[in-house]
Amino acid sequence: MGERQEGAGGLVRFGVAVNEKLLADFDRAIQEQGYANRSEAIRDLIRAYLVEREWDGGEEEVVGTITLVFDHHGRGLGEYLTDIQHDHQPLVISTLHVHLDHDNCLEVLVVRGRSRDLRRLADSLISVKGVKHGRLTMTCTGKSLL
Repeated sequence: MGERQEGAGGLVRFGVAVNEKLLADFDRAIQEQGYANRSEAIRDLIRAYLVEREWDGGEEEVVGTITLVFDHHGRGLGEYLTDIQHDHQPLVISTLHVHLDHDNCLEVLVVRGRSRDLRRLADSLISVKGVKHGRLTMTCTGKSLL
């Protein structure tokens, strides 16, 4: 699969054939992001791919955020959203509530649990009438990454 380098701390070199334009676009993008070299960018891409696979399984413990924007004038909406969170208390680690303006609030929940449980919780919150926008963002706990 790859050539192990002596004294390189377990690093493995491998070759990749890539279209010239694709590589030029990649180099430009990683330079704009501030990567020192291709290797660092490729390592991050590999990690991102592996993290996404953890989400797909449904059984792995992951962490993430559920972000909600809602009209706080919605009849009983704030209380209802809080009730859902209390019903899923082991998954909700922390919340942040921000008053955006006279009508709108932003709520960010930090969550931890199996990815399928977090998806279910996010769906139950995002689908509530009066929630204007919602998004679940998941990542890994870091245990499986080097």
